[in-house]
Amino acid sequence: MKIAVLGLGEAGGRLAADLTAAGAEVSGYDPDPARGAVGDADIPSAVGGAGVVLSVNSASVAAGVAVSAVPALGADAVYADLNTGAPALKRELAGIVGAARFADVALLGTVPARGLGTPALASGPGAKAFTEVLVPLGMPVEVVSETPGDAAALKLLRSVFMKGLAAAAIESHRAAEAAGSADWLDEQIAGVVGAPLLERLLEGSERHAARRVDELEAARALLLELGVEPRIADASAAILAELAAKDPG
Repeated sequence: MKIAVLGLGEAGGRLAADLTAAGAEVSGYDPDPARGAVGDADIPSAVGGAGVVLSVNSASVAAGVAVSAVPALGADAVYADLNTGAPALKRELAGIVGAARFADVALLGTVPARGLGTPALASGPGAKAFTEVLVPLGMPVEVVSETPGDAAALKLLRSVFMKGLAAAAIESHRAAEAAGSADWLDEQIAGVVGAPLLERLLEGSERHAARRVDELEAARALLLELGVEPRIADASAAILAELAAKDPG
């Protein structure tokens, strides 16, 4: 089966490479003009003939990518959106591509580090078909429901904790640097969460600050919808926004 990957940044590029290594026929296109033309000539060229389409872009362009893909989608193709976005966005995307073939997929980990082995949640009518293709190729997927947006909501609830943990690590590290005790504090935190996670919390937050601010905005909206005041989400977003402002690229 041909699998199309739309979005070939760190995450999409790693997934495309791993899928190819696993024996899948892979096509791809990156709609981000900052990275130039990558893969096929355009989205329809990449999507044509694909049994599964993976959209791995920012939430801000997810709808536009879906609209461009629709004319080339086969009748039995599964369209999976792997972007971190609000449940409402996932429902909108399902409406664009056709709810029956839509899979809302939430990736629970760092894709550049774990690749196709990144654990995922899936919901929507197309979740089962998505799983039947991706699990044999190496992706651990848990189907949570047939409702688009449910997987996204669960990831956003998790994000409140994970990004809050990152914000706490960043603030503690800044203070420790000012006190001349950064190495000691890093050892203390690493002793609790492990050195790899600490590196992800500190360095990963700097590299992906802008995207994580957007993620927390979606999480904040969800918490308000659930009647929970987003104190941690707000504070975490503020810290990450500072990082994004220092390095807008």
